[in-house]
Amino acid sequence: MTLFLTSFRFQRTVLALAVCAAFAPVQAQTDGDETKAAEAKAVEATVSVGLGAVDGSSADRALFGQYNGLREHSAVGMLGVDYSLRKEATSTWVELQGSNLLGDTRELGLVWKNPGSWKFTADYGELVHYDPNTVNTGLLGAGSTTPQAVFLAGGAGSGTDLELKTKRTSLGLGFTKIISPALQFAIDLKSENKEGERLFGFSQICSPLITGSCSGTPGVLMLPEPINANHSQVEARLSYALEKLRFSVGYYGSFYRNNNVALQPGLGIFASPTTDLNSLALAPDNQAHQLDLSGSYDFTRTTHGTFKLGYATATQNADFAGAGLTGPVGVTNLGGKVNTTLAKIGLTSRPIPKLSLLADLRYQDKDDQTPLANYNLVSTGASALPVTNRNLPNKKIQGKLQASWQFTSDYRGTVGADYESIDRGVFTASSAVSSQIPLRQKTEETTVRAELRRRMSETASGAISVSSSRRDGSSWLQGNSGPGVTEVTDPATSLSSMIFMPTLADRQRDKVKLFADWQPSEKLGLQFSAEEGRDKFNSPSALGLQNNRMNQFSIDWNYALSARWALNGYASQGIQTFNQSRPGLVGYAIALDNTNLGASIGVTGKATSKLEVGGSLSYVDDKSVYAQNSANAASLNPTGVIPDVVYRQTALKLFGKYALEKGSSVRVDLVHQRISVNDWAWGYNGVPFAYSDGTTVMQNQNQNVSFIGITYIYQLP
Repeated sequence: MTLFLTSFRFQRTVLALAVCAAFAPVQAQTDGDETKAAEAKAVEATVSVGLGAVDGSSADRALFGQYNGLREHSAVGMLGVDYSLRKEATSTWVELQGSNLLGDTRELGLVWKNPGSWKFTADYGELVHYDPNTVNTGLLGAGSTTPQAVFLAGGAGSGTDLELKTKRTSLGLGFTKIISPALQFAIDLKSENKEGERLFGFSQICSPLITGSCSGTPGVLMLPEPINANHSQVEARLSYALEKLRFSVGYYGSFYRNNNVALQPGLGIFASPTTDLNSLALAPDNQAHQLDLSGSYDFTRTTHGTFKLGYATATQNADFAGAGLTGPVGVTNLGGKVNTTLAKIGLTSRPIPKLSLLADLRYQDKDDQTPLANYNLVSTGASALPVTNRNLPNKKIQGKLQASWQFTSDYRGTVGADYESIDRGVFTASSAVSSQIPLRQKTEETTVRAELRRRMSETASGAISVSSSRRDGSSWLQGNSGPGVTEVTDPATSLSSMIFMPTLADRQRDKVKLFADWQPSEKLGLQFSAEEGRDKFNSPSALGLQNNRMNQFSIDWNYALSARWALNGYASQGIQTFNQSRPGLVGYAIALDNTNLGASIGVTGKATSKLEVGGSLSYVDDKSVYAQNSANAASLNPTGVIPDVVYRQTALKLFGKYALEKGSSVRVDLVHQRISVNDWAWGYNGVPFAYSDGTTVMQNQNQNVSFIGITYIYQLP
């Protein structure tokens, strides 16, 4: 990309003058009137106008342009507004802020208030997301509820490219009224529309890594999910304050409406024009209502209590017929209903100057009242029995105790204990579950922790914390050959070949964390942190997740070269490892190691009294390595090795801002970004992910983008 600028005069543009003229107070006044106006009003306004351009193809900009509109367009206009008006006579204040008003991610916000009396807010925003994958397909009607899959006779990649994107449009209104010094009322409304389509599929997955190929049958199809929904929220709160007691009563409502109730795809000329697939239900309409009472009470000057009581109900009763579904006889909708009760109390106290105490207790009960009906059939050998859906109640109790002691002015120690109990309720007797996945009704977890903080000097401080937790639970349950479950009396024998869910298995978790803040000089500041954690799972089986480990290291720094120039940067590394084994393959074990590296260095400064410059160079490397050990490894991939998944990004950002005259300046931004992506789930050795109709999905493995933006900024004197 080459930009030729033959002549460019920076001056007050027509748009800048128009906006500022609209916002500014009337200027045609006498000298005396101007003085009075200055006393009565305080106005600040800034307008920025610019143009940005980017090189490369749409595929090269796939990741860079996900949210800024530059995936689809090679150039974009930029407009921003920041306006503030204070009227001393009426004590009112108006603020208007707008950013990226010509782009796909525009935001506009208004605040109009009389401090101490009332406040009104309004927000408008848009956000467009472009799917970074390139889809090549013969699909007809993509984005509608009735797409038609068409087999590509010319083979994979012989169709046309399809761009998938979603757009969010939101509007928010808020009003707060201070009725009296002790009483306040606030209400907030928000509504968001979401439109577009996103990547979605039907049936089993076909990957180029799996031995064999996808056949010409409708086994796996790319059918974009059509999106046309609205999510509205309302929150109201009445607050009251006494000398020692403060409390508020609140209501929250959530309302989701989906205009697309079902995806009804057809096969087009895949098999025959009259052949259709099963209707796929989309996210159903639902709503939730919550009431709460929360507050605090000062028992003494050093002892304070907090409390919260809440009740919520969430329902989902969208009709089956509207989604093209047929329910059991006499059942027209799920009638889903979950009631949640919440209670929480807390206490903080400082009985003596050196001792601080804290205690919290939280109780939450989710009561699933969804009616039971015979939705499924479970095979029992020569016959099949009807089984119902399953209620999923959940009672959770969480407690926390903590004590801190100030040993000296430099040392402070903290010890604490946490407790969590989860009761998932009695299994629904008329429902069924796979006998290969054991269940547990209750789990309990206890954590003990300690922390020591030290101020080593006026310029240095640090902390070390350790924690250890243990989780176990009630007896294991195994699904019957029909409805219901049975308690297992000898898990080591009965469940030795099963896979246990990590959220239910016994687990030992240990963590240690270090933190240091050092200011060796007025010019240099350093922050350092390191963390190590390990999980060990214990279950009657040697299959499934056995253990995992994580560690993290980071250092941030800043250095003032002079009063005009400064450097900053950071470096970090995070590693997470999972070790697991699975049945079905002899001696099969796999370990996933994910390593994330990040580093950046930046500089800012003033080259002259009018020129401000800066820049940064950053690097990110995220790598997932699959280490496997199996006699049947070739069944996963002919090479016997699962490739690494790698994401690397290098970004260079430069800017310069030059003051032209009082109140006006110009800014230039330059960005160069290089991205390397290698994910075998969407392509391997140049072979893209392929669906049964020949549709392919892929990304450019190497994406290089350069961007330039020029912005003129005018600030009202």
